[in-house]
Amino acid sequence: MPLARSVLVPLAAILILGPTPVLAEDGPVCAPVTKLPLERYLRQLSLDLLGRPPTVEEYTAVRTKGEVSVEDVRSMMNSEQFYTRMRGYHRALLWSNVNGSVNNNTNSRLYGKGDATDALSMRGNSSVSLRGANGIGCDSYIPQDSCATALRQDPHAEPTTTKACYDARGVPLPVSWDYDTTSYYQCSRLDLVPNADPTKEPVPDPAINSCDAATKKTVGDRLDPKYMYFCDMRRVGTALVPHLCKPHPTKASTSALTAEETDGSGKVVAFKNPNPSDSTTLTRLDRCTLTMSPRNGVEGTYVPQRGCFQREGYVTRPAPFWNLGGPEVRICAIEAQERSVNPWTLESCTTARFNNDRSCGCGEKMRRCEDSATSTTAAVTHPFRVAAINTEPELIADSVLRNDEPYFNILTTRRSFVNGPLSELYRDPQQGVGVFSLSSPAPAESMPVLPFADANTWREYVRGPQHSGVLTTPAWLYRFPTQRARVNHFYSAFLCKAFVPSNNRPPAAEDACNRDNNLSTRCACKDCHATIEPTGAHWGRFAERAALYLEPSRFPRFDPKCYDCAIAGNTSCNGECSQYVMQAYDEEGARSLGTLTSFLYRNASEEQNIEGGPQLLVQRLLQGGDLERCAVRRIWEEFLGRPMSGQEQALYLEQFAADFAADNHRLKGLIERLLLSDAYRRID
Repeated sequence: MPLARSVLVPLAAILILGPTPVLAEDGPVCAPVTKLPLERYLRQLSLDLLGRPPTVEEYTAVRTKGEVSVEDVRSMMNSEQFYTRMRGYHRALLWSNVNGSVNNNTNSRLYGKGDATDALSMRGNSSVSLRGANGIGCDSYIPQDSCATALRQDPHAEPTTTKACYDARGVPLPVSWDYDTTSYYQCSRLDLVPNADPTKEPVPDPAINSCDAATKKTVGDRLDPKYMYFCDMRRVGTALVPHLCKPHPTKASTSALTAEETDGSGKVVAFKNPNPSDSTTLTRLDRCTLTMSPRNGVEGTYVPQRGCFQREGYVTRPAPFWNLGGPEVRICAIEAQERSVNPWTLESCTTARFNNDRSCGCGEKMRRCEDSATSTTAAVTHPFRVAAINTEPELIADSVLRNDEPYFNILTTRRSFVNGPLSELYRDPQQGVGVFSLSSPAPAESMPVLPFADANTWREYVRGPQHSGVLTTPAWLYRFPTQRARVNHFYSAFLCKAFVPSNNRPPAAEDACNRDNNLSTRCACKDCHATIEPTGAHWGRFAERAALYLEPSRFPRFDPKCYDCAIAGNTSCNGECSQYVMQAYDEEGARSLGTLTSFLYRNASEEQNIEGGPQLLVQRLLQGGDLERCAVRRIWEEFLGRPMSGQEQALYLEQFAADFAADNHRLKGLIERLLLSDAYRRID
């Protein structure tokens, strides 16, 4: 309910004047309307249009004139306060909020401060395939480029030969390791000695600063030299401290690893299960090394050693795109790479798989990755992108209103706006990869160029001919992820209609009609879907659960490659046919294999809807009057705080709708008529 109504209703209940309705032979006759006093009328207008009460000067001016004129109302509707208020109206109407609609698994998110002790790195699920476990970054103390001459973390266990920092094609290799205490090992400190006060905990001895020193302890637990390979120099704070790591004695998977395998010098190199059964999944754990095995024997792919965190070192790079001009940062050597393909397998680094491939990296200026919150700063990359996507449709509606254009241009205009985050997201297909599935609304060279950090500057531009007002913005396409959801909200928001199943009793469960895969003809379902399916076809060139335009040259109606894959039973087709019919569940599906999913179960007129897009839908609806009538009802409810009653619909709806259409669908004109009408000015 508008603020003015919530304030005035209690007063109105006390101040209602005039005679009560009288009854005629054919029913009740309304009494004369009692209008609001001048000051209360001004207050109601100001609260409803501007979101604030009038000033003393405004009250004085109206009393002097003795009326609130049309010019006064128009002046209010030309103020920034009014436009801000109407942006809120359209935000609520369009449900412009994709915060919960964009699936960000954070696998490309960089954690860390980028400083001397905490290099930036992907530490989500990606770090499992890169380094051996979730939450693991690189070694922030060893420079990757000079790892061969840098201080070694575990010199007692590393080979004496020169350390390799990169493989033959420049992919970063591990420079240090730690034993995995999350899933496999239990590690105990070896630098602790008894406290002089026997009632207190042991204390660290600074002299025990290496595994060799731990074998020479004279007090406390001494390291048995045979476990030298399982002595792990782990960081406690910033210092390296020797630890003895053995299979965890209480974990079900490791407690049975009690047998020790030794090398020729008597040093333990593995722990084994002495009596494994056929169902035993973990039969041994080998000592950690810097060596990684090829995945499935494929050269150029790497698998971390089980039970080990294998870390590469860091490199120094310019500040990332979200902080251009900032100081240089330390970033892990894997993430610092800028390749477009794996140099060994030639697999793409420009898709979501990049964050699991050791050879790919975040790309130039770390554009494939995003930042994360720290103890002192909030994350900006993903929140700024989402906020910009949410704002875009509001600005489209705002521009139509400011320019006093036909209101339904909000559903058809190609004009839109970008700020820094959207400009970079649209112009650079590598930004947001794996998080957003979208296509640039216009060629990159025609897009306004703004730096990412410029989130508060918005520039106008013209989108491609496939676009149609708010109906093809990422906000709409992500918020309503399927064609049916897009139809449902369009009908609700702009036609004031809901899809409600009929009361017709469906046939028995065994009736063949219940097995019809075409919902527009399936019994019971067709009551709604006979309208939903053809209308949804207008979004047929826009992917579901994405903001991706299925451009005909790239996504033809029929793709022979997808057809061949479908016939061969290869339904994934290397991920290239996700928008196509790849499995048949009925005769029509069999005929449609290799066809764009949007064309399944379509007749000729519905195929025209696909090619015409949402613009065609709006053009057709403008011939019938439903859009105008719904707009009147929406504005009525917004400014009067309640829906139209049946009597009010009879009195006002058709006339307001006709005047709205005759006035070139000017929304300001519609609002003006309502606010000057008896319906708005009366006390009720």
